[in-house]
Amino acid sequence: MINRIFSLSEFNTTIRTELTAGLTTFLTMAYIIFLQPAVMSGQMFGIDTGIDFGAVMTATCLAAALSTFIMGVYANYPIAQAPGMGENFFFVLGVIPAAAALPAVAAGDVPAWEVALGVVFISGIIFLLISLTGIREKIVDAISPSMKNAIAVGIGLFITFIGLQNAGLIINEPSTCVKLNPSFLSVDMLIFFSGLLLTITLHVRRVRGAILIGIIGSALLSVLLKSALPYFCDMGASNMLKESMLMTRLLLPSGDASLLGFIVSSPPSVAPTLLKMNIGQALSGIMIPYIIIFLFMDVFDTIGTLIGVSEQAGFIHDNKLPRAGRVLRSDAIGTVAGACMGTSTITSFIESTAGVEHGGRTGLTSVTVALLFIAALFFSPLVVMIGSYPPITAPALIIVGWMMFKNVVKIDWSDYSESFPAFLIVMGIPFSFSIADGMAVGLMVYPLVKFFSGKGRDVTWIVYALGIIILLYFIFIR
Repeated sequence: MINRIFSLSEFNTTIRTELTAGLTTFLTMAYIIFLQPAVMSGQMFGIDTGIDFGAVMTATCLAAALSTFIMGVYANYPIAQAPGMGENFFFVLGVIPAAAALPAVAAGDVPAWEVALGVVFISGIIFLLISLTGIREKIVDAISPSMKNAIAVGIGLFITFIGLQNAGLIINEPSTCVKLNPSFLSVDMLIFFSGLLLTITLHVRRVRGAILIGIIGSALLSVLLKSALPYFCDMGASNMLKESMLMTRLLLPSGDASLLGFIVSSPPSVAPTLLKMNIGQALSGIMIPYIIIFLFMDVFDTIGTLIGVSEQAGFIHDNKLPRAGRVLRSDAIGTVAGACMGTSTITSFIESTAGVEHGGRTGLTSVTVALLFIAALFFSPLVVMIGSYPPITAPALIIVGWMMFKNVVKIDWSDYSESFPAFLIVMGIPFSFSIADGMAVGLMVYPLVKFFSGKGRDVTWIVYALGIIILLYFIFIR
């Protein structure tokens, strides 16, 4: 029955492969479970948005589970979904302050965060309507093969950069933006490099499940080092060595914590945020631009991730992506449901490429991720342990980025009208730290280069219209 539902034989995969691929994807994106409520509640920024932390955590798991399950069963793609990074920051730092200027909010009649949820809800409804018309599917098909591969390469560089930052190998530097971390003698570095070496060694030896084994190995090493560090420091290590070794972000339980209490917990109630979106105030004039921005971010984040994952998995044939409309509708439904539950825009996660690299090829991978999000509600301490310590999953992101970079050879570098816009996408995605913005720059320049180089007939009217819309969006809205 499972084979019939997900066409496992057609994709030359097995139930075991799909299940472990789902686990791999989940572990690489589990950070969203604790990070999303930290952002939405304002704790990350030292502010109080009024949104309940526990409710957002539950809403995040439920919305991610629902949209990812729909993605798996309806679209049969190994793509996981959850509240998007970037959209959540914009929600707190952009939309909520704007909503605070509304008379009803200023008078204390309506919380600003309820208006912000209304903005997300409306953008999701528009997103869904656009998906039902098939416009977004036509956009996906209209993008040239070189541009599709450039998106995959750009996303590969993007998640590699995220992985290097999560590992602590690349750190912030005011004068140059980033630099190499000079402190290599830390637990973070030891766990990261050990995980990276284990994963790449298994890859070279063509061991199935190399990424998942690497994550598990890093987690076990973290537990071992957390237990051993106090004894090591008591044995007379130098102060400098102690300081370096203890420079770690390990968030494992304290010695007096019970094992059962560390693993199992009851999920927080979603009631404080459930159906609290204020649609009427969200339709106020000053909030319309924020609806459009959310719509733009969701459309391009989803299309970019869809193309990147599909190129990696080999789903695209003759520049066509099967069932693309179903993928996009799944994403739109997720955004609407997420707003109803109390979280920001739901979008496809680039970490899905970790599961694809493991061998995930069908919706069974997504269904596995969905079930794990539900389980995470009851095992949140354990999930937080792995997800809240980035050096454990950083090697997986870097390995996936490395694998995605191979698509660079599929770009038609001999045709400058193709390769230059593709290059802008490849560089734009990691440098802007946004799939949507990086794609937008390349797609805006692409029709211009084609037209002025005398190759205007190579481009469909959809690409021209898209370029104009993006240009107007950047000038008048963004």
